[in-house]
Amino acid sequence: MSEQLEVKLGKLLRERGWTIAVAETTTGGVISARIVSVPGSSAYYERGVIAYSALSKCEMLGIDVKMMDTYGAVSAEAACAMAKGVRKVSGADLGLAETGIAGPIRGRSAKPIGTAYIALAGAEGVVCRDFRFDGGRDAIRNAISDAALQMVIEAMKKAIDN
Repeated sequence: MSEQLEVKLGKLLRERGWTIAVAETTTGGVISARIVSVPGSSAYYERGVIAYSALSKCEMLGIDVKMMDTYGAVSAEAACAMAKGVRKVSGADLGLAETGIAGPIRGRSAKPIGTAYIALAGAEGVVCRDFRFDGGRDAIRNAISDAALQMVIEAMKKAIDN
């Protein structure tokens, strides 16, 4: 059986001596719950922020209201701003953020259910990927958390190899 993503991530963070902070929207804390389920995670997990509304993203993460009005809460721009914001307010080495639409109702966005943006901010800058997931609400939320953890693992392995 393969090692859980959160365990792999914890090992990499511990090896590097890095910390991570997470800003979540769609997952509502699933990513943070997975990270802290690993014994000893207090050595590398700095904090998690659930910024569900557009207003909370601005207030808690310092995101510009005009940017949110221009691009929307479910956008690559919002995910990047969230990742940079949570990294800045926490002082963590890495800021991980996600925003998306889990359904079953689309809400105010014209984007389809299953749309997600995941961003990772570090000292070298920020990277963002967009995803389209299938399934019901819980399946989408779990898929976003898997993709987010995998994205950090891949970025850390790439940084270690360079």
